[in-house]
Amino acid sequence: MEGSVTEKVLVSKAPEMLARLLRTTEDHVSVLPERHLEVDLLLQVEGEVFLVECKVPTTADAIAGAIERLRMAAERWPQAIPLVFVPHMGQKGQALCERARVAWFDLSGNACVETPRATIRILGQPNQVRNRGRQRNIFAPRASRILRHLLMNPGRAVTQRELAFATGLDKGFVSRIVHRLEADSLARRDGPGLLATNPTLLLDAWRESYEFTKHDVHAAHRFARTGDELLNDLSRGLTAAGVRHAATGLGAAWLLSHFAGFRLVTVFVEALPKEVVLRDLGVREEPRGANVWLVVPQDDGVFIGARDIDSIPCASPLQVYLDLKGHPERSKEAADRLRQEYLNWEHHD
Repeated sequence: MEGSVTEKVLVSKAPEMLARLLRTTEDHVSVLPERHLEVDLLLQVEGEVFLVECKVPTTADAIAGAIERLRMAAERWPQAIPLVFVPHMGQKGQALCERARVAWFDLSGNACVETPRATIRILGQPNQVRNRGRQRNIFAPRASRILRHLLMNPGRAVTQRELAFATGLDKGFVSRIVHRLEADSLARRDGPGLLATNPTLLLDAWRESYEFTKHDVHAAHRFARTGDELLNDLSRGLTAAGVRHAATGLGAAWLLSHFAGFRLVTVFVEALPKEVVLRDLGVREEPRGANVWLVVPQDDGVFIGARDIDSIPCASPLQVYLDLKGHPERSKEAADRLRQEYLNWEHHD
């Protein structure tokens, strides 16, 4: 099946694979009328009904889109079991499904399905399906500026013109990303504007895709008695040198929520300061035992929404939350605190 799997193939294979998974025969699987639920298949297996959404791209946005369609369909058929079917489910997709409590299975024989009669968990089967071609990614640095604007304005419909102006992207590029978001059910029209359909799910998918290490990270050291002192001194020095910057990571989480102390200070800089500036700051490159990360971002979108807190430029809570995924110390707890205080959109879902 290498390079040959399409969503049409998945739809045709789903009854057979589901029967095998549930240890029955295909003649016990009935394809029911779809009933305008806008999912790919409605299957009944010995009294149990499954809402099945088939996806060939297994990028986080595609899986998130499938989850959102299933969520909407389940509102109309709550007794049915939502189920995502893909060629091979990666770790990012697994994490998204687990968080959303949505079952899944794949052509390679992996599955995580819970029914009233049984719990099936099969992991570790190798990928039997290699699809050719590069999969699209709406979470790429430039494209994610659009997601950032939508998530920073939850519940408010924004026009494509506003998106282009706020992100600095050309209208054609914005239109293509918006089309992808709509196709994946991650955004919807509200009059002339656009809304994130499910901000919480969109954030989950973005975080699963996000890789902090893809930025250009320079590990360094500067003497300081505390993390707070280090952050203040470093920011003042960068400001005096005219270096555009914004704190992120653990130091920024402390600025935003005063959650726990920290040792590591992470700062986005538009460009790496010249050696003379670093020397004046007392910063020396030191991969081992580093307490400073100077980060040149893949895209300047990381500065969108930054604001001064206690005279220190701080990245937006959204950006800090994403960046904490790539940090040590108490980063997970700090991220959970930020999410609860700043990114809690359950009332918008």
